Amino acid sequence: MGKDIVPRDQPAGDRAALSGLHPYVYAVIAALVLWFIVSVWSTFAGEAYTDYLLAVVSGFLLIFVALPFVLSLVSRDDDTDADSAGPQRTFRGWASCEFATWQYRLKCGHAAAEILLPVAAIAFGMTAFGVILLLVSHGTI
Repeated sequence: MGKDIVPRDQPAGDRAALSGLHPYVYAVIAALVLWFIVSVWSTFAGEAYTDYLLAVVSGFLLIFVALPFVLSLVSRDDDTDADSAGPQRTFRGWASCEFATWQYRLKCGHAAAEILLPVAAIAFGMTAFGVILLLVSHGTI
């Protein structure tokens, strides 16, 4: 191992203990992206060039959401692992397991928060911009 603070090249360990993302995390990402698209279209749509650019950005974001979904349908799981795992785990059970990243391992709940935070900040921030623009356009502020 040497003098590394973060040990590298460790064996993966028990596959049941290390987990990928729960499907609920993907669903929340999709919902936040749709929230962002609706807030942008309701705030900034109107002119021809703006609508064109919003359509391009919306298409890009929909592809961003659709790619992990399609890849999850295409991925192949080992049949022996699926039989021994039993029924699908609950979100609470998943959140207490470990999530392996390149640098370190952390709890899945913390990983989900770190993954969702940037998307949520963008969606809610754009909604805040829309509310402020609406208030300014009506002369409230």
